[in-house]
Formats: sequence, C-alpha cells, structure tokens
Amino acid sequence: MNLRPHRRDPADINLTPLIDVVFLLLIFFMVSTTFKDEARLRVQLPEAQGEEIPVEEPEMIRLVIDRTGAFNVDDRAVRDRETKTLVEVLNERLGGREPLPVLIQADAETPHQAVMTALDAASQAGLVRIAFAATRAPQDDADAEPARTPSGQFAPPSGPQPAQPSTGEVAE
Repeated sequence: MNLRPHRRDPADINLTPLIDVVFLLLIFFMVSTTFKDEARLRVQLPEAQGEEIPVEEPEMIRLVIDRTGAFNVDDRAVRDRETKTLVEVLNERLGGREPLPVLIQADAETPHQAVMTALDAASQAGLVRIAFAATRAPQDDADAEPARTPSGQFAPPSGPQPAQPSTGEVAE
C-alpha cells in the first residue's frame, strides 16, 4: 500500500502560441501605422536680390450672395434666385472652356438655402473646385468667448461693430 501523497507534475505553460500572437500584433501595428514626414531634409533657401514678380490671381468665378439671398456672378446681378437661372449664368460665364474655380462670397446674414442653391448650381454646371471667402476676426475678440444669456444662448455683441464689407471683400 502506497500512502505517500501523490505529487502532480508542474503545469507547463507553452509560450509558443503566445509569442506567435505577439509577433502578429507587432506586424499588424507596424503595417497599419503611418509615420510623420519629420525625417525629411530641411533646406534653407538662399536669399536673392531683384524685383518681385507680381503674382497673378488665377482666373475664377466670383459668386457673391447678399444678405437677401440675391446672386451676383462676377459683379453682374442674376435676374432671379432659381437654381436653373444660376446654372445658365455660370455656363454662360464658362463659355465652353474648362471648369474654373468658384469663390463663393456670402454675407454673414445670407440664408442657408441661398448658399445651398449656389452649391447645387455650381455642381450642375460641372464646377467642382469651390472655395468660400471669409473675413478675419479681430485679434482681441477672437480669444474672448461670446457672452451667453441666462437661458444659455449667445447674446448679441454689445458696442459698435466693425463694418462688414457688403460685397464679401476681405477686409485688410
């Protein structure tokens, strides 16, 4: 009769599958990670003396929308606010040439629907390069948070406001 306590063999932990999983995760993260381009060479270009060459502004279509929602294409008023009319004016402005970029200058008080109509008309005319013009906010007001009413809504600013250009020109 054997009365000695029966000893169990120590449990072996097989590390091979664990190492395989770790290597697979490492390869996955290495392949899916994007690296920054900070390793590029930085070159300081030399300075030159001479005349400045004036930079030509690229030809583009200026589409101005006033606060009532009326459209002007290159300083010419569009007869109504219909999408079809605006498409005709844009196609007439193109004159069969390749599509030009469109600069939309909308007044801050312009109805959202007027801007959407302009975007839709530009798309229907085949114009896909579209930019929006904006004016730069004054530096001292840019950091300040707008005042709120007790109900949590933004209060209108107090005091005199700088004049906003009505044609959407960028104020300097």
